[in-house]
Amino acid sequence: MLSIDELIEYMKKTHHIDVNNTQKKDLRNLGYYHGFKGYRFIREDKNRIAFSSFDEVIALNNFDMQLKALLYPKVLFIETALKNYLIEALLDHSQSDVFNEIYNRSLTDYKSYTGKKNYKVHYSRRLKLKRKIYDALIRDYGKKSVVSHFFDTDRQIPIWAIFETLSLGEFGTLFSCSCTEVKVYVSSVLHLPTNRNSNGLIVQHFIFAIKDLRNALAHNNVIFDTRFKTSEISNMLKNYLQEEMGIREIDYKYIDSYIIMITYFLIHMGESKKSCYEFVDAYINLTEMLRKELPVDICNKILSTNHKNNMERTKKFIESE
Repeated sequence: MLSIDELIEYMKKTHHIDVNNTQKKDLRNLGYYHGFKGYRFIREDKNRIAFSSFDEVIALNNFDMQLKALLYPKVLFIETALKNYLIEALLDHSQSDVFNEIYNRSLTDYKSYTGKKNYKVHYSRRLKLKRKIYDALIRDYGKKSVVSHFFDTDRQIPIWAIFETLSLGEFGTLFSCSCTEVKVYVSSVLHLPTNRNSNGLIVQHFIFAIKDLRNALAHNNVIFDTRFKTSEISNMLKNYLQEEMGIREIDYKYIDSYIIMITYFLIHMGESKKSCYEFVDAYINLTEMLRKELPVDICNKILSTNHKNNMERTKKFIESE
């Protein structure tokens, strides 16, 4: 491990970046290992950024941090709303708030698959979900969580209490195990057009698309270049959003795509046009500030080449709703 002064000397010799005395505190706050090493590439370590000064590192860090501050409350709002919609759909379909009854009556997506292999895969996923839920309940028991009260009074744990213990990924699996009627119910609450979403799968794809972003935000990981994405985003979701919003190409290599997607679902969750305009404008302002502080070639690698058109189309979509 190097001292702060040794790190400054190392950065000068190895990375050709000078850190002056006034920036020493910035390096301490940002951190060489968490900060500089995290911001010195775009998406993959081989795509190194040719920083010419430490001010550029600070500018990129500021952009990333302000982006997190903008996105975090929106993503939490969406997560909470989706869980409430699914609870409503499950209660309506199963006519029960007891998990075992809901599991048997409503978490039956596996029945829609024909062929031994497909049936087995989806039935196995359902069994794993049950184990994950019980693991989550055990994990939260004793932590003064909402489920502790039901354990201690020997009562059945209602589905809403179980939802309090689930991560967004676990919630996504539960949604995917739900029968088509439940998925369509949630889509109807969101007023999603049935001609492009007859089976209700768009919400499922959205949950899995936003899951990695939510985890990155919660753990203060770098997000500006979508490196948090652990799997491919559904083409069905991409095509759906492009058609619905009149956007030519949505590319999840760029954070633009998450702004677009979140805006669409905020509108369908009843967020006001004013609030959605402010969200998109705040993002645009962040990108404009970044362009002033970083060289054009770096910005072009961070932001989509369709960035301005995408944001204009997103605002027109808000206006049309």
